[in-house]
Amino acid sequence: MSLDKTFLEYPRRKYGMDHDRYDWSMLTDRPKVIWPEDKKLALWVNVCLQFFPINQKGKPFVPTGGMTMPYPDLRHYSLREYGNRVGIYRFLKAFDEYSIKPTFALNTRVAERYPYLMDVLKEREDEILCHGLHMDALHYGGQDIDEERKQIDYSLSKLRELSGQDVTGWISPDRSESDNTPDLLAEHGVQYFCDWVNDDMPYQFKTNNGEIVAMPLSQELEDSFILLNNKHTEDSYVEQICDACDFLIDEADEQGGRILSLNIHPWMLGQPHRIGKLESVLEYVTSKSEVWSASAADILKEYKRNASS
Repeated sequence: MSLDKTFLEYPRRKYGMDHDRYDWSMLTDRPKVIWPEDKKLALWVNVCLQFFPINQKGKPFVPTGGMTMPYPDLRHYSLREYGNRVGIYRFLKAFDEYSIKPTFALNTRVAERYPYLMDVLKEREDEILCHGLHMDALHYGGQDIDEERKQIDYSLSKLRELSGQDVTGWISPDRSESDNTPDLLAEHGVQYFCDWVNDDMPYQFKTNNGEIVAMPLSQELEDSFILLNNKHTEDSYVEQICDACDFLIDEADEQGGRILSLNIHPWMLGQPHRIGKLESVLEYVTSKSEVWSASAADILKEYKRNASS
C-alpha cells in the first residue's frame, strides 16, 4: 500500500523554519562577534532566585524543583528556601573572590518576601531580570491571554518597583511559554528573553510588538539539569563546564566570540558539599585570559553593537 501523496503536503514547507518567529541561519555562516578587548568567551553567570509555593497547583505541570510530596511538603519547600536564606550568600562570596559579574533572575515573589535579600542585591547593583511571578505561575498553551497579560504585567511592574531597575530581561518559570508569551513580553518592554535553547549566540526574535532578542541561556550546563535531571556527580558537573569552556575558546578562534552561560541555583550549588565545586568552575574559567565576565545586559549590548557595525 503506497502512502497517500497528501501526507507529504505541508503548506509551510520551505528552506529554514516552518514559522516566522526568526530567520533561519547557520551559526557558522554569521558574521563574527567581537567582544570587548578582543576577548573570545563571554562568561554569563545567571543566578535563579526562586519561590516555590507550598500550596502548589502544578497547572499544567509540576515545575522542576517543585513540590512532590502530599501537602504540606515541608522537606522540599524548606530546601528551596535554603537558597534564599543561606546558599545565595556563599554565591556572593565566590563571585567577589573570582571577580564575577553575575545576573540575578528573580521570581517577583522573592523580591516581595525577602526584602533583606533585595537590599543586598540593590547595594551590589548587579543586573536583575524577571523570572516570572513564582515557580508555580507557569505559562502554557491554551492559557487565557488576558490572564497571562496580567501575570506578566504584575511580575514586571512589581519587580521594577522593588529593584529600582528597568528590568528588561526575562526567563519564564521552568522556561514555560504559551504562543503569546513573546508577544506579551515585548508589549511590556522586555528586550531579551532566555526561554529558547536552540542556539549558542543571541538572535533576533519576531513578535507582534516588534523584535526582541533570544539569549542563549544553556540548559545542558544548568546545575539542576546535570545534577537533578541527569543525576551526574558534582565532579562531572565541573568537568562538563570546563570542557565546554575549552571547546568554545577554541571555536572562537575560527568563528568569533562565544558565550559560556551558567544557570545556577543557590538551593543546589549553595550547599556546603557543593559550593566548592562552583568555586572550582569559577576558578578554572576565570583563569583563562580569553574570558570576559559580563551580565546578560552587557552581552546584549555588545551583540547589538556588532550587529549594527
